[in-house]
Amino acid sequence: MSNAGDGFFAAFTSPSACLAAAARIQRDLAGTSWPEGAEVRVRMGVHVGEATEHESTGLVGIAVHRAARVAALAHGGQVLCSEAAAALARESLPSGLSLCDLGAYQLKDLDRSERVFQLEGEGLWREFPPLRSTTGPSADGGTARDAVSSATRGLRVVVAEDNALLREGLRRLLADAGFEVVGLVADAASLLEVVEHERPQVVVTDIRMPPSNTTEGIDAARAIRRLLPGTAVLLMSHHVETEQVLELLEDDPRGLGYVLKDRVAEVAAFVDVVRRLARGESAIDPEVVSRLVRRSRDRSPIDELSQREHEVLALMAEGRSNQAIATTLHMSAKTVETHVGSIFTKLGLPPAEQDHRRVLAVLAYLRR
Repeated sequence: MSNAGDGFFAAFTSPSACLAAAARIQRDLAGTSWPEGAEVRVRMGVHVGEATEHESTGLVGIAVHRAARVAALAHGGQVLCSEAAAALARESLPSGLSLCDLGAYQLKDLDRSERVFQLEGEGLWREFPPLRSTTGPSADGGTARDAVSSATRGLRVVVAEDNALLREGLRRLLADAGFEVVGLVADAASLLEVVEHERPQVVVTDIRMPPSNTTEGIDAARAIRRLLPGTAVLLMSHHVETEQVLELLEDDPRGLGYVLKDRVAEVAAFVDVVRRLARGESAIDPEVVSRLVRRSRDRSPIDELSQREHEVLALMAEGRSNQAIATTLHMSAKTVETHVGSIFTKLGLPPAEQDHRRVLAVLAYLRR
């Protein structure tokens, strides 16, 4: 350990050990009774790399310098770490601690911007002003937490994907959108364990995962819905897989979605689907709907539905509201309501909870 002015530098065996120590210090400071109602808040920065210890100057090196610059972005009570430290620490963080991606920032006197993560957990200060940077998030895709949409802030998500690159990409995408990613796993067994422990609002899972790479994601979704009713589940696949997905939707379509993995590249649309599922809506990938409709027509056309009713039903399957359907098809909302009512009648669906009946209409159509 060494000091510079009123600051201290300390070296740890691992970034997770360093972050755990930082959390303990912050909690101790927050729980201390200071005289005359005073409050002591210390800012901290964590980075990984090589450092040299000199008798006179203490710890020195570019890694030490970068850690100091990361700390300089923070406010009192805030613990920040670099992307390199976050990558190494994430899988071994103590229970109850997590890292939130705040975006990429240009650090003073350094030629390379740094993606910065905030340590979060019970007993730690959580809300802070924008980071102490005159440049704001850099142009390489960073996005500051203060700009995150209130529609996603605080929503807890678990991601299950056996492809490590896609898994990390989903984590970053969701974190940038303001979701709190509380679990990353590569198989269905781990998914169930993490969901039971973390109790997220949304689960994003691949359909095919180890060990058999067949329907592990769907089986896990059923188990999650039994264990924690109301948990939203978004199923993903490279291919259109229908039968068991439709059976799962028939059980209870609220908060269930199915998208092709290609759709992840359409970031805004993908994030919107996750938000809607968290609100209890349902969503099916437009390409899936299109293929199912074509297949259904080949096997058994439903002559009672008009062409326009087919179009309305396809958009209903994507989770669109009546107003959104009206905008897409260039008609009035009243006309859409008339088409929807006609669809319900022709498919023999009696009056019931409106959102639930919409999905049943889609399922009945695809089944027949």
